Amino acid sequence: MLCLRQRPIPSVVGHMSRSYSLQRPYKFHVAAEWTGKPPHPENIPKPKVSFSANSPIVSWRDSSLSRLSSLHPPLSAGEDFFLCTNMLHNSGVSLGIADGVGGWIDQGIDSSMFSQALMYYAHGHFENGWAGEPEIDPTLEAPVEASPEGVEMTPSECLDLAYHDVLGDESIEAGSSTACLLTLNSATGVLRSVNLGDSGFCVIRSSSMFYNARPQTHGFNTPKQLAKLQSARGRNFGSRGSLRDMPRVAETWDTRVRDGDIVILYTDGLSDNVFPAEMLKICSLTMSGPGSEMEQVQAIAGHLVQYARRCMFSSKLSPFELDARRYKQRYQGGKVDDVTVVVALVRETQ
Repeated sequence: MLCLRQRPIPSVVGHMSRSYSLQRPYKFHVAAEWTGKPPHPENIPKPKVSFSANSPIVSWRDSSLSRLSSLHPPLSAGEDFFLCTNMLHNSGVSLGIADGVGGWIDQGIDSSMFSQALMYYAHGHFENGWAGEPEIDPTLEAPVEASPEGVEMTPSECLDLAYHDVLGDESIEAGSSTACLLTLNSATGVLRSVNLGDSGFCVIRSSSMFYNARPQTHGFNTPKQLAKLQSARGRNFGSRGSLRDMPRVAETWDTRVRDGDIVILYTDGLSDNVFPAEMLKICSLTMSGPGSEMEQVQAIAGHLVQYARRCMFSSKLSPFELDARRYKQRYQGGKVDDVTVVVALVRETQ
């Protein structure tokens, strides 16, 4: 069951929230918030090539962005994109985040197309799959040999399927993206994840960082990434040294969540500008404040994005600056980038 709530939002931040109320032992309040990086006067204009107006990817993307946004048209997520959806028969929820890797613009490629398409295809597979093994409702009269509808869809399988869908989509000539997908099982409370690149997720438990996915990179500011280097028209984009990692090298992780756990997915626009200790403080202060749990989850997402935006224009020490030092690079302050955050609060109902 999907319940939606709308409220006014600041003009610089996109907004989407959902409360998944499932008749199972676990339910999840989920919210997403995002902001594209501001244009720089010296930046090259974005390429005009994009999806056709009647593309199903465009329809899904615009619906995802505008569902709860007070902006008309809704704010773009830049080169980031995300997904939040119920899985088959309310067996769980799936969350995802992707960050289109830059550097394609001089080849006439819009980096946002790959990340949007990857999330679109992943959304379709998750929506038609179970969060765990398919269940048979014991209250229904059915023959013993009857098998339940649908199949189990793990994050790893979904990533592999969605990536191959992107490779076969002729509207996407080339591009690359990081990817982070996870499922939360509403019957067992099992979280399963797959992560490739420097987007990621964390699990906050009892105001402490229970888990924080480590970034996967080839070097400073060079994440591992899924890529499409050969277009349907025969153009080869791999000759320029473009990187291409396969879904099988992505890191997987699973755990059983507990009541009160907070799961946060993020692109590197957050993790390059906000330290884990700052994330913990924002979550703690927000959850101790007023409002319903759904309002608090939405507030966490909003506060994280807004704080990351402030930090990227600050000269204060940032995680990105520390990473630059490790690679003997000179850099000071925050990193200007798109920021997208998806937050889920776990509640046990039984």
